[in-house]
Amino acid sequence: MADDHEIWRHQVSLLLQARPEFQVICEVSDGLEAVQKSQELQPDVILLDIALPELNGIEAARRIRGLSPNSRIVFLTMDNSLDVVEVALSTGAQGYVWKARAPEDLFPSIDTVLRGETFVSSMIKGYRLAGTSGAMAPHHHEVLFYSEDSVFLRKLSGFIASALRAGDVAVAIATESHHEGLVQMLEARGVDVDSAVREGTYIPVDASKSLATFMVNGMPDSDQFLEIVGGLIRAAAKAGKRQHSRVAACGEISPVLWAEGNSDAAIRLEQITEQLVDTHDVDVLCAYPMNSFHGEKDEQIFHSICAQHSAVFHQ
Repeated sequence: MADDHEIWRHQVSLLLQARPEFQVICEVSDGLEAVQKSQELQPDVILLDIALPELNGIEAARRIRGLSPNSRIVFLTMDNSLDVVEVALSTGAQGYVWKARAPEDLFPSIDTVLRGETFVSSMIKGYRLAGTSGAMAPHHHEVLFYSEDSVFLRKLSGFIASALRAGDVAVAIATESHHEGLVQMLEARGVDVDSAVREGTYIPVDASKSLATFMVNGMPDSDQFLEIVGGLIRAAAKAGKRQHSRVAACGEISPVLWAEGNSDAAIRLEQITEQLVDTHDVDVLCAYPMNSFHGEKDEQIFHSICAQHSAVFHQ
């Protein structure tokens, strides 16, 4: 098992102990060691995270396939974005389990790959089907857990710039300091921010002020949120430069609540946002600083937040 989070490795080991025929013969915390131990031990199954230090899980899997060809590789990771799933399985791995689904999917994934078949967590399969549907474009409600502000600004500015180039509209709901950084990054990407603001295709919104419009007794009011933010999304879409413009909304409303210690409100707001995404032509990208989650006590909340999103990114 290769994962750089010791607490998570311990939890998975405890889970595996429920099956006496399974034995964890080695745990490692980085990708290079995963390659070395795989060659040395030739295990039946390798549980491999993607976000590993020294060598990421994708490259580790490629090397392992050549050094331990009979080992079955199951990716066990928090990233459930479609592109990453496809790249991971292209390495020759036969399993892909989203960590949020580990209690339900870990055993079936191991049984499946040992039979020589491929296993992918059901939620990811649903996302894949939605993404390939010809009836209508799939909605996205994604989350980024970022290691530093430069990652936040790079990811969100790319998200915004892509929407604007496609003729869509972007709404950035962020703190004041992040707004300043976003403008700089967007201009570096060739976006004329002033013109986009004047045309209504780029709409900056202050996260704290936005919260004040729909919070009631410390919790987000569903009706007010859907009326206020839904109204903003519908109005914004009219400024798009194509016939059926979508809105790309990104930022940190729920993360502000989380930073304030109001985890219940943050999770509830993510749930309400999912309702918004289901009923509007909008793609949403949320962003949380990874260092705001502290060990085991925040792990359940972390997984609850992940479960509300169609894709999870760690950078």
